[in-house]
Amino acid sequence: MTEQRKHFILVGGLILMLTGVVMAAEMLWVVSEGAKLKMEPKASSATIETLPVGSELTADSLEGSWYKVTTKSNKTGWIYRGRVSSTQPQGQGDAGGGDLFGALPGSSIQVSAADTSRSIRGLSPAAKEYAASVNTPEAYQKALDRVLALRVSDKEIEDFLKAGKIGEYSR
Repeated sequence: MTEQRKHFILVGGLILMLTGVVMAAEMLWVVSEGAKLKMEPKASSATIETLPVGSELTADSLEGSWYKVTTKSNKTGWIYRGRVSSTQPQGQGDAGGGDLFGALPGSSIQVSAADTSRSIRGLSPAAKEYAASVNTPEAYQKALDRVLALRVSDKEIEDFLKAGKIGEYSR
């Protein structure tokens, strides 16, 4: 084999290897409000930045339930896998209810905008009609209206996840 051919094969092989490394980087998108880029792969680690829904990330590696990622602004850190998806969200916060459970692997919980808005305004006219047709006591309807009017803050959700050791707080 000639020196020139050996050189060509060596350079070609290096190009293919480097291209493979670049192509192996997985693209991820933030699908959960309040997703935090952390210094280390644990929830108690310092937060580098809170990333908005739709932020594009490059996954460098996966360690347990945490991705080591790089942001578009070249910040590197760790993000919990339940806060990201390999599928770009269709709209802000519209990634299968990503606020709490939508992006968790294996989750079958599905939330639509219609379900969310319905819970904000109470029972739909059809549900009210059904309740009247089966003689649901008015006290039950009022009790349900009170439950539907309750709001849970982001801090309350965060505290609940921590206390229950759920999601990124599971370790």
